[in-house]
Amino acid sequence: MTQIIWLAPDNTRFPPVERALADPDGLLAAGGDLSPTRLIQAYRNGIFPWFDESQPILWWSPDPRCILKPEQLHVSRSLRKLMRQQRLRVSLNTCFSAVIDACAAPRSGANGTWISTEMQQAYLRLHQQGVAHSIEVWQQEQLVGGLYGLAIGKTFFGESMFSRISNASKIGFVTLVEQLKRWDYALIDCQIHSEHLKSLGAGEVPRSEFIELLNRNIDRPQSHCWEFTS
Repeated sequence: MTQIIWLAPDNTRFPPVERALADPDGLLAAGGDLSPTRLIQAYRNGIFPWFDESQPILWWSPDPRCILKPEQLHVSRSLRKLMRQQRLRVSLNTCFSAVIDACAAPRSGANGTWISTEMQQAYLRLHQQGVAHSIEVWQQEQLVGGLYGLAIGKTFFGESMFSRISNASKIGFVTLVEQLKRWDYALIDCQIHSEHLKSLGAGEVPRSEFIELLNRNIDRPQSHCWEFTS
């Protein structure tokens, strides 16, 4: 019987993703910490943390994997029309802490949040190192939507998004993907399927295919600055 691996505090290496459980789908390991070194190592290997405050740190690599290639982005006619009206403004990396706070806030129909204070602090450290980034959506001077994630090589790993008005997170996501396409990114890791992501062009692929795409793009150099304001 396959069992999850407990990670030693002084070892940031992960077991192969093929050892992840089928039930629950993708659970690979537990323990360790949320240090920048371990987190970057996890994402580079197609692994991400997801747990609540009652659990140890849990590490996942589900099969299949939800991804989006920038050229497959789908923008509905109504959303494109809304974006042309320019009622909302989009920026990058202007208030990472506010975005992750908003993503961690309780949501309707949800019981608590997985973005604990510990998680917020861990991703803030990655932001300070230039690895984690936020996308903000503004209505005048009010933050109404956004998302955050990691950029390693030419891969963007999406983590969470929020909306305070209709379509705000979609506008932020579409603006980000279009910018990533201009920067020649090849892959956006969406982790787990949702109808929201599917409507924007994301789809599921076998984990083996995701890992192959990841390995081809994770070490490609970035030659751009993370700056943008629409």
